[in-house]
Formats: sequence, C-alpha cells, structure tokens
Amino acid sequence: MASDSTATLKRTALHSIHTALGAKLVPFAGFEMPVQYPTGITAEHNAVRSGAGLFDVSHMGEFIVRGPQAVDFVSYVTTNDVAKLAVGQVHYSTILNERGTIEDDCLVYRFADHLMIVVNASNIRKDFDHISKYLPRFDATLEDVSDDVALLALQGPKAQQILARHTDVDLESIGYYHFTVGTVAGVKDVIVSRTGYTGEDGFELYFDPARAEHVWRELTAKGDVTPAGLGCRDSLRLEMGMALYGNDIDDTVTPLEANLQWLVKLAKGDFVGREVLQAQKERGVPKKLVGFTSGERAFPRHGYPVFYENAASGVVTSGTMSPSLGTPIGMCYVPTAGAKEGSTLEVEIRGKRVPATVVKPPFYKHASHR
Repeated sequence: MASDSTATLKRTALHSIHTALGAKLVPFAGFEMPVQYPTGITAEHNAVRSGAGLFDVSHMGEFIVRGPQAVDFVSYVTTNDVAKLAVGQVHYSTILNERGTIEDDCLVYRFADHLMIVVNASNIRKDFDHISKYLPRFDATLEDVSDDVALLALQGPKAQQILARHTDVDLESIGYYHFTVGTVAGVKDVIVSRTGYTGEDGFELYFDPARAEHVWRELTAKGDVTPAGLGCRDSLRLEMGMALYGNDIDDTVTPLEANLQWLVKLAKGDFVGREVLQAQKERGVPKKLVGFTSGERAFPRHGYPVFYENAASGVVTSGTMSPSLGTPIGMCYVPTAGAKEGSTLEVEIRGKRVPATVVKPPFYKHASHR
C-alpha cells in the first residue's frame, strides 16, 4: 500500500482532528486513516479493555435498500435470515459469490421501512456492483450512501456511562446487536447501535459527517475517552477471534471453512452460493480456520508458513503478541482433521519452526463479555 499517493486517498470528516492529535496516518482501503496516536497501540488497546476508546470508522460503507421486496433481496444476496430480524435489530452476515466463497462480511440493520447493509471500506464498490446484479429480480432499490455517513465507535466497559452524558436515548434498553435512532451531543437522527469489533460493550454511531468534529469533541471533552486507531482495533478484534476481510476471510474460502457456518441459514430458501455450500456440507469441509497460541515468545505475523503433521497447510492469516494476555496468538487454516482443540501445529518464524497449539477463540475472555 506504500505506493498509494496521499493525494489520491480519501479522508474522513475527522481528518483534521486526527492530524491535530498527532496521529500516525497510513493508507488503508483507499483512505488516509489513523493507525495510532502518540499514546501508542498498546495503551489504546488497554484503554478500550478497561475504560473507553473512540474510533473513527467512517471509511466503512453503507448501502440503503428500500421497496416491497427489500427483505427478500437482502436475504438473497446474504447468507443469514433477514426475515427473522426484528425492527431495531442487527445481524452479522456474509455476502457470497456463485462459487460460495466470501465477497465480504457485513452487518444488516432492519428499520421499519428500509434496510441498511454495512460493508468493509475496501469492498464498497465491489460489493455494490456485485449485489446490484441481482437487483432486477426484486421490487427494491439500492443506494450507496457511504459518503454521506460518519461512523464513530465508542467501545469499552465505560462506553455506556460516557455516552449517557450526551444522549436522550435510553441506552440500557438497547440490547446487544440492537439499535435505535435518537439525539447525541445535540445532533438529531443518530443511529445508536450496540455493536462493535472489539469484544467490549460499546456503541457505533452513524450520523451526518458535517457534525463529526462536533460529536468527537463532545465525547472526548472530559478526557476519559482515549482516541483509538486501526492498530488497536486489529489487536482487539484478534483477541476475540473475529475475522478480518482480506486476512482471515476472502473470496478463496467459504463461510463453512471460515468457521462462520452459524451465519449460513440453508433452510431459509435460495440465496447466492447456497447450492455450493449445501454440497460442501454434504461432502465435508476440507479445511478450517482455527485459532492458535504458542508457549514460545516468538511473534506470529501474517503470511508466516504453517505446518500440520509436517506438511505445509497455509499461512498465518492474522497474528500478534496479545496485549491483554502477553502471549502469541494467531489464526490460520488447517486440514479439518487438525482443527480440533489441542491439535499441534508449527509456525515458521524467521526460518525456525515454532510449536503452536490449536485453541478455540476468543483468546481473551472476561466476565463482562456479552
């Protein structure tokens, strides 16, 4: 990504705030984004685990689907059962191609009169073009509103008490993976969603980008919210075993291989990729995404070779030294026979094979985890 010219990169509405805070800005998914602030990734990570951190994730994409067959359309182009969503509820899902492999992972929001699909920043154009192919079959409309939406994620065990100072919304009544619309920091029509990518309690706020700087300043005014960048977002989600598109999942793997079978509702009726998944389920899944840890202090990085029973089985898809645990953690694909907890693997780190053990994510567990 280093070849990207900063002149061609998009910027979120909070770019000037990130610059003023001394953030290290890097090219990410076509945007210039803060990877960390002067406090550093570990301090930001720990702040989210113990208090509250605020992330600018306005680079994410949002599509609005309306019309009499909006639910049918979204259910056809995603794997989860959209008809089962109540108004005010969100679910996690995957978008597949005809080969049954993953074009993207996404969130689907059900409103009284429309749906919203939230997709990864790097896939906005690809996803829109892909699902648009199926639109003529349905009485529905699809609109990309990504440039008209700012998205902030306030994450951590103190997120609710902090957000409560700034909103008229009854936060206590919003269950996990539910949302409502209300006023935050004087800004009306904010979508307040109890979701996140950290494993902590928290909220994601969708609203008008013109008010982004105001909302950020209000939320951070008392000094008890830590600005947090993409670096700690990655370490936080990995500790929870959450997949990252482009690393752990992509269009070479199916949801069944990626341990996302819980997102696949084969009984709901037809959807893109269904026949392939049905056949794979009957035939048997050849490989699985697993979590692993190591007793050695070696740092497992993305791309390092992985061996199972002395045979190459792929590479580390995500890896880090866990800030919360102080031990190496990672994810990789192995033959299904090696996907059981306790199976032993080897990871090649700087020319040396280091033993690793398959564990079931999340790596990090705490009492308050919802």
